[in-house]
Amino acid sequence: MSETTTNLAEAGNSIYANAAGAVVPVVTRAGEEDTNTAQSGDCIRVSGVSIQHTPATKIWFGQVSNTPGYRSLPHHHGEAETGGYVLRGHGRIYFGENYSEFLDMKTGDWVFVPPYMPHVEANMSVTEDLVWLTARTPENLVINLPDVKDEILADYRRA
Repeated sequence: MSETTTNLAEAGNSIYANAAGAVVPVVTRAGEEDTNTAQSGDCIRVSGVSIQHTPATKIWFGQVSNTPGYRSLPHHHGEAETGGYVLRGHGRIYFGENYSEFLDMKTGDWVFVPPYMPHVEANMSVTEDLVWLTARTPENLVINLPDVKDEILADYRRA
């Protein structure tokens, strides 16, 4: 073990040590991501960095996607702060009373969703996927809420 690796373990990072006792970066290879994540309807979350398959204890980082015209169930993320970056597509986050307020997101946009905020994530395109990266701390908390009719979501339509 190198002196730096030993120093990391002694500095309180020992919970991150691998089987050999070394504290080193962890790479999740393509195709080895964790797909056993909390889901909200047609919103699919794939974990790249999480407690499920890395030593991470205070962050969830993954890819979230909706197929054309689909949306999540109403949900919130408990105490977790959530940040996202749209890789491709046209998304919308509905929030507020009866989900009557919304913000649109397109490729290159960033979004922050505060803790405990009920919302619905929707793919506004009926022909293209919506894909974004999401980071959440402390973990991928997803608390699903009762579903709502599509008609109350302004301009939303299924594929």
